[in-house]
Amino acid sequence: MGDAAGIGPEIVVKAYAEGLKAPAVVYGDAGTLRRAVELLGVNVRVDEYAGPDALAKAAAAAMATASASASAAAAPAAAGHTVPTIPVIACSPALPADLPAGEVSAAAGRAAYDYVCAAIDDAKAGRIRAIVTAPLNKESMNAGGADYPGHTEILAERSGTQDFAMMLANHELRVLLVTIHVALADVFAGITVAAELRAMRLADNACRQMGIAQPRVAVAGLNPHAGENGKFGREDLDIIAPAIAAARAEGIDASGPWPGDTVFMRARRGDFDIVVAQYHDQGLIPVKYLGVDEGVNVTVGLPFVRTSVDHGTAFDIAWRGVADHRSLVTAFDVALAMTPQ
Repeated sequence: MGDAAGIGPEIVVKAYAEGLKAPAVVYGDAGTLRRAVELLGVNVRVDEYAGPDALAKAAAAAMATASASASAAAAPAAAGHTVPTIPVIACSPALPADLPAGEVSAAAGRAAYDYVCAAIDDAKAGRIRAIVTAPLNKESMNAGGADYPGHTEILAERSGTQDFAMMLANHELRVLLVTIHVALADVFAGITVAAELRAMRLADNACRQMGIAQPRVAVAGLNPHAGENGKFGREDLDIIAPAIAAARAEGIDASGPWPGDTVFMRARRGDFDIVVAQYHDQGLIPVKYLGVDEGVNVTVGLPFVRTSVDHGTAFDIAWRGVADHRSLVTAFDVALAMTPQ
């Protein structure tokens, strides 16, 4: 569900009201979601499940709702009207009804962390097909005692994953990052042959998981003009280029380093299937410039599929009923496409 003070509850309710392509349960707070239903004025029911068999009961309810919806769509006159139902798994103490909207909250931050952890544990055990996350707020989460930069680091630590990366994708670009949530001053220390090679392997695997048989992996240079043969820094020559050669020796169709100011344009026009970017803003600005409405964040390298919206909690518009849920729906659809039936 994400942070209860942000737009997560609203976009979850809107997604269910619109209709999802497969049964799903929500790790979150039932009271918060009922308040979101009331705010939005939609005809959606929220059912809460708790205890050791909560997931089994919630999943059964989700399946039953999906079956009833399918029957209603096939024969509306006979099946009658089916009210969308959100099965909620209670995995954290209930949040107060007067939780301030759009504000940092230790309670909301801790609860958001609890929701993610519960979903990770079930995904690791193979009890759920994939995880799709609404946004959390780092400051709220830290105030609640969970000191992490974001979802990615929680997912990696709790799942015991060493080699992982963040990939953002929309209908025009796929971008995977070598370094993620670090200060710009610390990026250079993170640019190593091993880190570059790991990113290219993950990019290749992610594309294959998305149905691309022979991925073309473009690697963005770190320095202006990809260093221009050492004139603007030697990292592209001494680190990135050897890593690309090593990736090619493994059978990965990697190329570069390409100048960062043109490689995304080339990928957008179809020259490459994915771009490996060196640092957070180098890779994410091009994707988000194209629009966050249908962008998806994918954590690659995990032992399960995890997708997310590519926007934050949007405290400035939270609980006004105006949040756009398209990124969440797209993230859900991508998770379905990346997991076996």
